[in-house]
Amino acid sequence: MDDLTRRAEVAERAARAGGELALSRFRDDIAVETKDGKTDVVTQADRDAQSEVIEVIREEFPDDAIVGEEEDELKEVPEEGPAWVIDPIDGTNNFVRDIRVWATSVAATIDGEPVAATNAMPALDDYYVADSEGTRLNGEPVSVSDRTDPETATVSPTLWWDFDHREDYADAVRAIVERFGDMRRFGCAQATLGMVATGALDGTLSDIRPNPWDTVAGVHLVRNAGGKATDVEGERWRHDSQGLVVSNGRVHESVLEAVRAVSHP
Repeated sequence: MDDLTRRAEVAERAARAGGELALSRFRDDIAVETKDGKTDVVTQADRDAQSEVIEVIREEFPDDAIVGEEEDELKEVPEEGPAWVIDPIDGTNNFVRDIRVWATSVAATIDGEPVAATNAMPALDDYYVADSEGTRLNGEPVSVSDRTDPETATVSPTLWWDFDHREDYADAVRAIVERFGDMRRFGCAQATLGMVATGALDGTLSDIRPNPWDTVAGVHLVRNAGGKATDVEGERWRHDSQGLVVSNGRVHESVLEAVRAVSHP
């Protein structure tokens, strides 16, 4: 087994292990805490699931850097060497409201670029995997949609605009509903990116600089499925880019137009 194949296998195994632990606490009256704001919530399930993910990774790659949302892990993806980017429960607000749309996300990176990723969504029994052979959902190959007409496309605002940026949030929604056939918002960035990879959505956007644990795995899913991910200027997206604009590639210019309509103070 070569190194990249091994990393893809560990990413999937770690995401499944963390997801199963989180699932064991789902709809179980778990205590909810807040971090930096009223909607920035965390639970002990987040912390325990992250520990489970890290334990699986450390068994195979004990010296690799780990970037994670919870506790004292790194918060930026290293530009050199191997690293792992993990989110134990992406969509914690859904998790604590007993909504099944949440994911345990694990991406392997080398020199800042993702090389493998898994988004495990055990409450839905859906597992998105990207490796050297493409992107699969529950073992079956998937690809982005082939829609070219924006008026038939469904697009989602990806990330959360905080209370001091609600005008931007409103502008993003307005820009989507004026340009595209329909809009969805799922409250889980990794799930949203997975849906673009499978063609269930045609695009997603935000002008905010996203956290790597919310995005790196999902972007790799999309690109491996034939899609496109850029920053708000249309340049190739990286983990440190401003904004995130993702699409099937065919309606990308329209999604860029929509994100550029978001106001800036």
